[in-house]
Amino acid sequence: MNNIQYENYREIKEHTPIEFPYNTYLCSIPLDFNSVKIHWHNEIELIVIKKGCGKVTVDLNSYDVNCGDIVFIFSGQLHSIEQKDDNIMEYENIIFKPSLLKTTSPDLCNDNYLKPLFLGRIKIQPVINDTKIHNLIEEIDELRQSEPFGYQLIVKANLLTILFNLLKNYSIHNDETYNNKSLEKMKTILTYVSVHFKDNISIDDIAKECFYSKSHFMKFFKQNMGISFIKYLNEYRLDIASELLLKSNDNILDIAIKTGFENLSYFNRIFKEKYHISPGVYRKKGGFH
Repeated sequence: MNNIQYENYREIKEHTPIEFPYNTYLCSIPLDFNSVKIHWHNEIELIVIKKGCGKVTVDLNSYDVNCGDIVFIFSGQLHSIEQKDDNIMEYENIIFKPSLLKTTSPDLCNDNYLKPLFLGRIKIQPVINDTKIHNLIEEIDELRQSEPFGYQLIVKANLLTILFNLLKNYSIHNDETYNNKSLEKMKTILTYVSVHFKDNISIDDIAKECFYSKSHFMKFFKQNMGISFIKYLNEYRLDIASELLLKSNDNILDIAIKTGFENLSYFNRIFKEKYHISPGVYRKKGGFH
């Protein structure tokens, strides 16, 4: 998999050590990157907002997040992170595999709570602000700095305590419905784009992948993503092109072709519309615009 390619296939990338599948990353938008595009993976992810504010989507629902908020994303949930207006957002990204907490033998805790939670059968309010959970996360962070003998035990214990607090205080028990069929259709679309973005993708092609008519597909995509499919496809290609401009020595024409733009003048025009500078200037300035 090209490491510049979008993260729709992120579930095949290892984010955590095999022996103890828990990891953290400190990130800033837009200082580290402009956004984290919509994707999914098998790990559980916590986004802890440290400073500023931004926007996060979870299963196609958008949330404004602020300092102190924690976003919980479970296995297979579609999610993205974006800048809100001109604000800078600093956050801690915590990722761990469900296998860190699950057991293989018959176990009441696993069967009644962990498995249903991780599989999405128990729905949790995605964005919370909870002092107890913050304190538990801070204790984990401090332990991982010093790594005393047996610290992994407290990490697991705190994660289980966090999940208990989620189940106790943030479970969704109302009649709100989640359209899993729509989410799976969106995954089909995103996967298709991630594989074929270099090709000449038509609306007819992608509609057939979903077993939708052309008109129904366009309406479905706009309703769920808030933009047209063509705009999304161009944004997808432009993000990859911007990475290639900074991380490769390919000339601009080759980059345009590699990202699915057959017409160089069209590529230059829509690149400038998005980044407000030409591809050549973008490369010279190291991406700053």
